[in-house]
Amino acid sequence: MDSEDETSLFAQEVADIKRLEKSEVYLGKKGSPVDFLPRQKAATIAQEADRNPLSQDYVEKVEPSDVLEYKRSGVQDGVFKRLRQGKYGIEARLDLHRHTVAQAREQVYQFADDCLRNDIRVAIIVHGKGDRTPDPDSRAMIKSYINKWLKDLDQVMAFHSAQRYHGGLGSVYVLFKKTEKARLEDWEKHQKR
Repeated sequence: MDSEDETSLFAQEVADIKRLEKSEVYLGKKGSPVDFLPRQKAATIAQEADRNPLSQDYVEKVEPSDVLEYKRSGVQDGVFKRLRQGKYGIEARLDLHRHTVAQAREQVYQFADDCLRNDIRVAIIVHGKGDRTPDPDSRAMIKSYINKWLKDLDQVMAFHSAQRYHGGLGSVYVLFKKTEKARLEDWEKHQKR
């Protein structure tokens, strides 16, 4: 088929097409305008429902090779030493590998809350060292936030980087405060002596 035949065939095909009366075409959605007020209220309620006090704002950076350690006043030196040496039985574990900061924030808050509710005294959080990140600005980011967040949680009494056999500088032992129930049980146990 030559180009003259193609042109005449095309002309035959479009011969019955009529011109549009409107010169403008509206591509927007039809229907009533969207009321954004309910959406704004829902977003506000969601923010208020987020009881998580852990902040994702500025964090003081720690290096992948830094040891994390913290002890509230009132924690006995012997207790902290045993925690640091990994001599307490680990009752719960949280692994934050491959988590974003936002995901880690949620997980840490929920984990701490669960530990307190279940009378867990010693746990381990595996955060990774953060030394394999290609971007130097985001190295040890989760580790840095763990260092900040654990200090911000009232239920955390102390924490320390783990022993090598528990993950070393990529993990942290966490000592949670005793619940009132556990405190009463300890008191009763010691009274029977």
